[in-house]
Amino acid sequence: MKNSLQFQQKLLSMQDNMMNFALLLTANKDDAQDLLQETTLKVLDNQDKFVDNVNFKGWVLTVMRNIFVNNYYKVLRAQTVIDYTVDLYNLDMEHDSGISSPDIFNQIQEITNAINNLDEELKIPFSMYLSGYKYNEIAEKLDVPMGTIKSRIFFARQGLRKELEDFLYH
Repeated sequence: MKNSLQFQQKLLSMQDNMMNFALLLTANKDDAQDLLQETTLKVLDNQDKFVDNVNFKGWVLTVMRNIFVNNYYKVLRAQTVIDYTVDLYNLDMEHDSGISSPDIFNQIQEITNAINNLDEELKIPFSMYLSGYKYNEIAEKLDVPMGTIKSRIFFARQGLRKELEDFLYH
């Protein structure tokens, strides 16, 4: 109990430093206060993970930075709109997509087909990676260890490289 009380006192004594760092990250007082609150709760929830010989201030500010980055990516993904209603077979290729030649369209189609021909086990993490997801996000979404995700993406790249070998060198 004594360690818990010391931990909380250390955390409370850092609130000014944390607020300054939150303001630096968010550039908005309300967002900074939200980040400060979220970080304080996260640190208290993960108190058991703190190791005594680690820089406490550095640990807390790293937690804050990670929360800020994760929230930023959540907002970014939430604002991304994917229109599934587009008729891909009747696109005005020259004006809409920037693709000015049928050859380029055929090359893109060949790459897309190669990706679609991958085993589901490889295709799903590889497609998520191409869409901008980070390894840890893919692992979390698919409930698979991150090392497995890295391996699957590596094997997908190898398979695509082999399948598109003629395409790559012409």
